[in-house]
Amino acid sequence: MLFPYVLDANRYFLKTNQFMRLLNAFITIYIRKNPVETAKNLLNLAIDSNIGDLAALEFILGALVSKGDITASMRNYSRAKSWCRGYLYAAKKSSPTVLSSHLQDIVDIGFGRWAKVEPLLARTACLALQRLSEEDKKKLLSTNGNRVFGILEGLVSGFSLPENIWYAAADRAIAALYTIHPTPETIAADLVKKSLKSVFDSSEGSEVLPDMDSDRYHVFTSVQVAKLSRYLFIVSHVAMNQLVYIESCVRKIQKAKAKKEKMVAEDRKLDENTASDAQKDDSINSELGLAASEDAMLDSLAERAEKEIVSGGVTEKNLIGNCAPFLSKLCRNFGLMQKYPELQASGMLALCRLMIIDAEFCESNLQLLFTVVENAPSETVRSNCTIALGDLAVRFPNLLEPWTENMYARLRDQSLSVRKNAVLVLSHLILNDMMKVKGYINEMAMRLEDEDERISNLARLFFHELSKKGNNPIYNLLPDILGKLSCQNLTGESFCNIMQFLIGSIKKDKQMEALVEKLCNRFTGVSDIRQWEYISYCLSQLAFTEKSMRKLMESFKAYEHVLSEDTVMEKFRNIINKGKKFAKPELKSTIEEFEEKIIKFHNEKKELVLTEKNAQAHQQKVHNLGTFMVTKKEAEESGESEITEGRSFMIVKVNFLIVTIDMTKRADKSVDNTGILHSKAKTIKSSTHSDASGEVTELELDEDEVQSPLVHRRGASKSRMKKSTTRSLKVEPDTSIRRNTRSKRRSSDPERMNGW
Repeated sequence: MLFPYVLDANRYFLKTNQFMRLLNAFITIYIRKNPVETAKNLLNLAIDSNIGDLAALEFILGALVSKGDITASMRNYSRAKSWCRGYLYAAKKSSPTVLSSHLQDIVDIGFGRWAKVEPLLARTACLALQRLSEEDKKKLLSTNGNRVFGILEGLVSGFSLPENIWYAAADRAIAALYTIHPTPETIAADLVKKSLKSVFDSSEGSEVLPDMDSDRYHVFTSVQVAKLSRYLFIVSHVAMNQLVYIESCVRKIQKAKAKKEKMVAEDRKLDENTASDAQKDDSINSELGLAASEDAMLDSLAERAEKEIVSGGVTEKNLIGNCAPFLSKLCRNFGLMQKYPELQASGMLALCRLMIIDAEFCESNLQLLFTVVENAPSETVRSNCTIALGDLAVRFPNLLEPWTENMYARLRDQSLSVRKNAVLVLSHLILNDMMKVKGYINEMAMRLEDEDERISNLARLFFHELSKKGNNPIYNLLPDILGKLSCQNLTGESFCNIMQFLIGSIKKDKQMEALVEKLCNRFTGVSDIRQWEYISYCLSQLAFTEKSMRKLMESFKAYEHVLSEDTVMEKFRNIINKGKKFAKPELKSTIEEFEEKIIKFHNEKKELVLTEKNAQAHQQKVHNLGTFMVTKKEAEESGESEITEGRSFMIVKVNFLIVTIDMTKRADKSVDNTGILHSKAKTIKSSTHSDASGEVTELELDEDEVQSPLVHRRGASKSRMKKSTTRSLKVEPDTSIRRNTRSKRRSSDPERMNGW
């Protein structure tokens, strides 16, 4: 499609050879000798185009009308059913005579029977009425004024259009009424009253409930969601157009005043005799401040009129002002809003419009707006709120300044439409100096690698335009962007692509030289290897000169500690190779010496790092061995018996093997007069491997081998026994055999068995 390039032509290449070539290409593709075919091509373009494409089509067809390439026969054919959507939409700005000669067609086709077949015809016809000249407006009012007003009022208050078409048509119908009606505020008030009446007259019933905090009663009425949504849309759109109408009236007064002053000045020039007296009068008025007081009075009246739209007068609120508190409470009912998404969309749009009009209402609902824009499940609601934030930032910059971070956060939204609108809004605010850049610009830089190509292209266009402002703000922002992006969850490839694009927009040698020093200083105090790699990559992307190479060599102390990493060293080698290509013989020898220096330092630093790692590993082994020896020694010296509630255990050390004997299950306890508990242990299977033999042996503990003092368990669930007198047991091959024999003899003696 040629339309994106047409938009660029509209902005940059107007009346240039490039635009003329583009226009000729459009004529070759779409304009035919047969007017019927040409009209069909243009109408098909208009029907299948979005808003951006229609803007481009409007511009290029306007140029064709001015040149006379659109013939009268094409205009006549364009009176078919798609006439308003195609030809008139594109030509209405460039040639006022086109609209003047087709006023009746606008009414008959745009609002006639074809509008029922293609509902968007009504919207486009309203748009054509908005762009009528003053003479055409007077002509229309004198011939079909009442009919047109009735049609526009029916579009807004009626239900003939589908729900998805009504909002767009009502938007343009209300705007057209404010454009062509002599007293639009009166007909707008009637529209609001009719819409309010349709909401509550069609209610399904009412319920009166008492207020627990007061003696009042509240009436709860069930209404239709669709009609309530339309009412909120009409109220808010009337309020917005009333604001625009007040501003247009102020401009008319100022324009008339300037015109009058100009005429007076011209008359004074004709009469030279009174020139000196007029100058004296002007000087006296300026000293007294009479001229300034008139402007101040006009500004005061305009401000008062704007405030009365929502806030109303001192004593009572007006028609729209009564709706504002209800709207604020409705939007705060998140449960109801989630149940009816279409109501939330209409309600939040109305809330944003009233916030744009009134500063007090805006301040009291800012928290609500940002809560919805962050948490609303509908991406349509979040997208609309994001666009409204841009308008609020233009109208009330001081109120929105503390919320700057939250506005940038919309760039991370999961929805493509929200992110796209956020890029467009922030680009407009930043490029027009309405919002501060520093601090959060890294969020915009991340959109350079957005998954959506259109968002990525919009971000590229933003930085391209930003680099043209003043002394290239990207130069000052680059270190901050680097620091923020290195802490983000970005892949190495994405980071490199972003920084390569941003560095490529810096063209001045002085800025490059200063960046070398700034980036080298960023190595100081940084211990993260990943950040070392990122900074060194940015250094390698700079366009080095002799001065910048000397800056790099002079800053060696700042980055010497990072040369141990191979990836970082590779980037410095690339820089040195670049320097060798343009360096003079004297500088080239210096660069070669510097190369030898960093290579030597790299090898030494790498060996030192390796030595430190080995030392740490050895120290860890020694620490582990010492811990093992201490545990071993403590285990050898302590032969303990632990008694728990209902169970006692005897721990015996046998050649570094801890053997636990369950005294409650395997032994009967007898207490003699000396208070000693004698236990006869059964034969315990021990899977120990002695130094002399690797086979499993059975050990027997004789009754005089282990003695432990008497322990009373009453009153304590767990106690530690005193050290018992334990004879050291050494396992040897022949000793093992003797003990096995003794074990068999004892097991055959019934008296000894009874002792167990």
